[in-house]
Amino acid sequence: MASSVSAIANRLSAVAGKLASLGAVLLLAGGATAPREAADHPNALWHVVHGLCLTDKRLIGAAAPCAFVDLARGFAVVRDPGGKTQVLLVPTRRLSGIEDPRLQAPDAPNYWQYAWDSRRFFEKRAGRQVPRDDIAMAINSRISRSQQQLHIHIDCVAPDVRQALAAHQDEIGAHWTRLRFDLMGRRYRAIKLEGPELGDRDPFKLLYQASARARADMGGETLVAVGAAFADGAPGFYLLSDRADPATGDGGAGEDLLDHGCAVLRNTNPPIP
Repeated sequence: MASSVSAIANRLSAVAGKLASLGAVLLLAGGATAPREAADHPNALWHVVHGLCLTDKRLIGAAAPCAFVDLARGFAVVRDPGGKTQVLLVPTRRLSGIEDPRLQAPDAPNYWQYAWDSRRFFEKRAGRQVPRDDIAMAINSRISRSQQQLHIHIDCVAPDVRQALAAHQDEIGAHWTRLRFDLMGRRYRAIKLEGPELGDRDPFKLLYQASARARADMGGETLVAVGAAFADGAPGFYLLSDRADPATGDGGAGEDLLDHGCAVLRNTNPPIP
């Protein structure tokens, strides 16, 4: 018993030391808008999840500094200390990003469904229940991300994006199509997915299977899933894709469609009891 207590004490001391030395940089995995410090530490997020959260979950049953760790399904939820509400869904296995070929395996987990399940941690930070059409999830392209570990951003959708998608929902169908309007200055491709959950519909695979361009270079792609409440009252999602084009200044940062200030929540929705 004494040796076990000593091991735990030593581990906690090591955790405290690592957190103090790495600071907030380790928990910030933003894309094109991330601070320079995050880009200078491309493995920071992996060290937090694997070196701290996962190890401590196994050792003492606590997920800190993560908000949550699911050992069985293999993911962690990380709070962004630099934002009001954002959380990140991070696999506990080493996966580089959107281009990792293991995401296309038949038995690959649907991390997007896990991210949608994890929106409760976003709502906890928001302090209120949030309608599905105010929530978005995004992954950036290889050239726009700052971290070399797969992570999905979960936060509020930008108000202009929400309004544009609702206004043009009749133009978005069950097959990928190029939108006839811009979202934050970019012309995305889109598909409508019906149903309250993604289930086994994995956005990584939906894009890969539908696009030869994506199959040739998945790392150049970015994906965004926006919760939807369609005109007939049915729930669903808008799935959006764009491709990085450095020549035109498009870095493929779908995270730009999220609003980390959560303007859509101002004076709306009752606080969570």
